[in-house]
Amino acid sequence: MDHTILNEDRVLLNAKATNKEEAIRLAGRILVDEGCVEDAYIDRMLEREESLTTYIGNHVAIPHGTEEGKKEILRSGISIVQLPEGVDFGDGQTAHIVIGIAGKDNEHMDILSQIALVVSEEENVAKMAQANSAAELLSFFQEEE
Repeated sequence: MDHTILNEDRVLLNAKATNKEEAIRLAGRILVDEGCVEDAYIDRMLEREESLTTYIGNHVAIPHGTEEGKKEILRSGISIVQLPEGVDFGDGQTAHIVIGIAGKDNEHMDILSQIALVVSEEENVAKMAQANSAAELLSFFQEEE
């Protein structure tokens, strides 16, 4: 995956979140701090979650903004929040990895497909949830290039 879209500065290890809103805000804040999106994009991520869960299974959630939020994306980027203790995304679904996505000019579809390849393997997600460094966590995505 392109280093400008996903790099070690966009990985938060050993995070704790009391609920899914907090986890989504953590993922969104990384995207804001890295200059990928405007602050308002975090609200669009939360709006998306209200209308349709972004939990995709295998202990992974992929929050991203609504269609309206596209205007708040400055450049494509991905954030990864590792939650070893997990956070409830509803209906007993616990996410240990939360991947925030901002895709400029429909790049998000390519980004989503690359992520889906990695997280479709439950073993990969388990190892990502226990990774001790950002480089170790990112190595799963680099293998898919």
